[in-house]
Amino acid sequence: MASITAANAVVTLSIPNLFPSPQQLRGFSADNVYEMADQQVVETAMGVDGVLSGGFVYNPVDQTFVLQADSASNAFFEAWAAAQTKLRDVYIANGQTTLVSVNRKYVSTRGFLVSLPPMPAAARVLQPRRYTVRWQSVLSAPK
Repeated sequence: MASITAANAVVTLSIPNLFPSPQQLRGFSADNVYEMADQQVVETAMGVDGVLSGGFVYNPVDQTFVLQADSASNAFFEAWAAAQTKLRDVYIANGQTTLVSVNRKYVSTRGFLVSLPPMPAAARVLQPRRYTVRWQSVLSAPK
C-alpha cells in the first residue's frame, strides 16, 4: 500500500511579468503544507411551499500556504506583495500542485495574493507564516 505522506508534495507558482518560470515552494510548516477552503458549487433556495431549488454557480477557491519562518519561499510572496504595492495593481499567478503519494496533480488558474503577514509572529521561536491565494479554478488530473 502506498503512503499518503505530504512530504513529497511539489507546489509551483508562476506569475507572468514577475516570476515567469515556475517557482517551487519549499520550507513548509512542520504541521501544514497548505489548506484548501471548500468550494461552493451550487446555490440553493427553499421556496415557501417547501420545494428546494438549486443551480450551478462559479466561486473562487482559497488556498493558504503555510511556510516556516525561515523558508526561502517567504521571499517569493514578499516580492509578489511588494511588486503589487509599487505597481498599485495586481499580479496574477498560476500554480500546480503534484501529490506524488496519490498520483494526482492539480492545476490552479488566475490566483490573486489576498492576504499575508508582513513578518513572522515571534514567540519562543519565530512562527510559520500563512499566505492566502484566491484561485479562479483548481482542476485535478492524473499525474
